[in-house]
Amino acid sequence: MKKIEAIVRHAKLNQITDALLTNGIKGMNMTDIKGFGRQLGHNDLHGKQEVRAPIYLPMVKLEIVLDAQLVDKAIAIIQKNAFTGQVGDGKIFVSAVENVVRIRTNQSGKEAI
Repeated sequence: MKKIEAIVRHAKLNQITDALLTNGIKGMNMTDIKGFGRQLGHNDLHGKQEVRAPIYLPMVKLEIVLDAQLVDKAIAIIQKNAFTGQVGDGKIFVSAVENVVRIRTNQSGKEAI
């Protein structure tokens, strides 16, 4: 099992969700977040020294736990639907998941996804 965490633009959320559901990938959590990337933001003066100050941009973090066989498909769907070609399109992280337990049924592993 794998966990995909994708940081994407708010404006792309519905498009990504619809594409994932259409392709049989169900179950996702979404969190509103703020962050910054390499572009940081703007220049500020602190005393006599100019420093680059971050501007925290609103983004959405998607979390999807799925069978490892579906990871490449899910990544391709997210990439295609999150892409604008502009700075700030986001990032996708993939990590291993040891176990999942469905509280209601006590199922575990792939059956609990």
